Amino acid sequence: MNNPLVVSAGPHICAKVSTKRIMWAVNLALIPAGAAGVFIFGAYSLYVIAASVLSAVVTEITILAVRKKEIAVLDGSAILTGLLLAYNLPPEVPLWLPVAGSFFAIAIGKQVFGGLGHNIFNPALTGRAFLMVSWPVYMTTWQNPRWKVDAITTATPLGLLKNNQLDLLKGTTYMDLFLGNRGGCIGEVCIAALLIGAAYLFWKKYISWHIPLTYVGAVAFLSWAFNGTSGLFAGDALFFVLSGGLALGALFMATDYVTSPLSNKGKIIFGVSLGLLTFVIRKFSGYPEGVSYAILIMNAFVPVIDKFTHPKWFGFIKKR
Repeated sequence: MNNPLVVSAGPHICAKVSTKRIMWAVNLALIPAGAAGVFIFGAYSLYVIAASVLSAVVTEITILAVRKKEIAVLDGSAILTGLLLAYNLPPEVPLWLPVAGSFFAIAIGKQVFGGLGHNIFNPALTGRAFLMVSWPVYMTTWQNPRWKVDAITTATPLGLLKNNQLDLLKGTTYMDLFLGNRGGCIGEVCIAALLIGAAYLFWKKYISWHIPLTYVGAVAFLSWAFNGTSGLFAGDALFFVLSGGLALGALFMATDYVTSPLSNKGKIIFGVSLGLLTFVIRKFSGYPEGVSYAILIMNAFVPVIDKFTHPKWFGFIKKR
């Protein structure tokens, strides 16, 4: 006689929150950053975002149809991947670039592993890494905000610092970095807009402080301690926190449920490790930014972190 009770592997959580609801909540939380990016860089950025999202959705539908799986594109995950990829792109890239990136993100970064919940690496960052390797010139050509005289700049604030072009950084204030008055990717430049979206996710308790705070804190401490021009403990920590894609990565990509640890202890280890890797890449590599690669590298270590930080079994008594 077959047992009518079927029990799957844990964890088992009974709640009104669903994957679909969380995905759409994150999509909603990303709108302020996208709107800010379009305002800062101009209407063409909106075309880049639309091309990326549309490509992600079409790719998802096509692959699910070929695999004869339920077309669950309305769960919001493909749209989220397209949004995050677009937010990690320079604002003036040709429209075929986000199309190619989203196709790779969904097909290789997500569906090849079995679809939502099975991917090892963050799909959007997988797509970005693919674009960086394939078309590095497009991926490192930056546009100034539309109200500045020079339309195109050759580097972000981190790039200028990396190349010792300190004279070009003169006049750039913390407020400029916070509000997005600088070159960078579409969705990363306006920290204020990212914090508005993240505040909503914190309020809904869809994300916790463990990864963002430890990630940003580790970058701030290491940058202050070891990235100063006049010796130890003389670095401008706030500059390194506000520059680049740290806020976008820490709040919206490192916190991805599928590719981050389950336990709070594991999340802290994950966040600190992300901060260390980001600092090392920024400081010692030829690339001024390290957020994307740090997250992808640590994604690979999540199963190991989960293994050693897994919470105790309910009702388990250790043998003496």
